[in-house]
Amino acid sequence: MSAPPMTQEPVSPFLTEDHLAVRQMVREFARAEVAPLAAALDEEARFPHETVARLAELGLLGVPFPEAVGGAGLDYVAYTIVVEELSRACGTTGITVAAHTSLGTGPIYHYGTPAQRERWVPPLASGRALGAFALTEPEAGSDAKATRVTARREGAEWVIDGTKIYCTNGSHAGTIVFTARTGGAVGDTDHISAFVVEKGTPGLRYGTLERKLGLCGSDTREIVFEGCRIPAENKLGAEGQGFKAFMKTLEAGRISIGAMAVGLAQAALDVALPYARERRQFGQRLIDMQPIAHQLADTAMEIHAARNLVYEAAWRKDRGLPFGMTGSYAKLFASEVAMRAAHRAVQILGGVGYTREYPAERILRDAKLCEIGEGTSEIQRLIIARHLDRGALGL
Repeated sequence: MSAPPMTQEPVSPFLTEDHLAVRQMVREFARAEVAPLAAALDEEARFPHETVARLAELGLLGVPFPEAVGGAGLDYVAYTIVVEELSRACGTTGITVAAHTSLGTGPIYHYGTPAQRERWVPPLASGRALGAFALTEPEAGSDAKATRVTARREGAEWVIDGTKIYCTNGSHAGTIVFTARTGGAVGDTDHISAFVVEKGTPGLRYGTLERKLGLCGSDTREIVFEGCRIPAENKLGAEGQGFKAFMKTLEAGRISIGAMAVGLAQAALDVALPYARERRQFGQRLIDMQPIAHQLADTAMEIHAARNLVYEAAWRKDRGLPFGMTGSYAKLFASEVAMRAAHRAVQILGGVGYTREYPAERILRDAKLCEIGEGTSEIQRLIIARHLDRGALGL
């Protein structure tokens, strides 16, 4: 069933006319070219090569970066709109763009030297290459301080050894930003540095391709370093500053995961609402039954609240205001809204919702990642509590 446009879409105070124009453009593209491929990408676990190429043509792979470096020259609010609309059509496409932009390109743009930005950002921001971000390791998940990948200096090179896991866009990325320990003991964040490795570098190997619950077309990959030698100038930022840089990168990335979650939640409502209007049981439409009506009302209300939290976090980032706490609010709330919305959609559709005739079950599977990536819901609650302990209210 095709999703009808929302008839009376709420206008957010965080959006300008330019933002609305971006949303309309991306929405039309997503409906025409992204949504028709979503089921096949999921079913075949196929990376969206054709969509990525079109996104590059449209300038949607470098939305928040300046035109001078190949980007679209728009702000972070516009970027969240792009991720939301793409995710509404296809979760795989949404996460591919989010991982490339905020995680794969963002650290180089924000923490790289002028030479590094000149070398790597234009291909990434223009979409001539994809970016990836490798932080997680077999023994370092939520506890990112436990990094065990090592980097040792030998003359004009760094020699990298170890394994990263769950690297989104892994084998398709032209560059991967990653962390490695340059000294100290495991758990010592003052000796974790950031680096960039290019595709095709000897000693860089792509390991296991994960078979996942959802987002099946997204390339989630093990990255193995086996005596991988990279030039000394591939160190990103000052030595020992990688952990801090990556934590700041995740703060921004949480906003895009929140946007992805809002898109998936909206997709769930797009399926459930027309079905409830059309399906009749016990002589009446489902939407006329109070339990179903309440579920739809709760979903619409929660999506509206989540969307504005995401926009506010992006708005704060654009203005140089503190956004870490608001970003955690947005990511945590939106991801849990997405799961509730998808669960309700499956329940409203009943037996057919459990089948692949409708996208509700795919949306439910895709949404789960939003409660895990860029810090689990449990980690977000700890982050928020720490902000509260320091006297912050996120106001």
